[in-house]
Amino acid sequence: MQVPADMVVNAIIVAILTHKLQPSGHTIIYHIGSSMRNSMRINNLFSYILRYFTEKPWMNGDGKVIKVKKITSFNDIASFHRYMTIHYVFLKGFEFVNKAFCYSFQDKYNDLQRKFNWVMRQVELYNSFIFFKAKFDDTNLEKLRIVARDNDINPNTSLLDPNDINWEDYFLNIHIPGLVKYVMK
Repeated sequence: MQVPADMVVNAIIVAILTHKLQPSGHTIIYHIGSSMRNSMRINNLFSYILRYFTEKPWMNGDGKVIKVKKITSFNDIASFHRYMTIHYVFLKGFEFVNKAFCYSFQDKYNDLQRKFNWVMRQVELYNSFIFFKAKFDDTNLEKLRIVARDNDINPNTSLLDPNDINWEDYFLNIHIPGLVKYVMK
């Protein structure tokens, strides 16, 4: 099973050895991982997360199962803003109801307003990553793989091929379980 971290380490080693044999006067960038030839799409990631936590439910601190549901995804920032505008109208309506009932729902309103503001801030901060549409060119990595193979630098030059990454297997059996075990304690 090929995983992205293995490829990164292998590519660093092969690049060092290759450039020692064939030094160049300019900087070469090697993109390793999701690429034009084997791209990882955000909707696939959402699907893997849903599938993983549906099959292996996560428990909160009280031992209760955290229910997962399909993640709402957006194609661009405009569609996200349209979606949030609708929800903001409901929040403003709730603010009016709260005032009409002498602030009886103030705690709930404050909580919803805080969550709304948090989501909007996160999207503002990560907008360029969330709606990033580019695919990376791994031509230099392919050239490195060929040079390494032709010079017998690394007999496992296939460990540099992004086509060998099975994204579904990687996320369901390595990445997400690792996050659960080591990060989401």
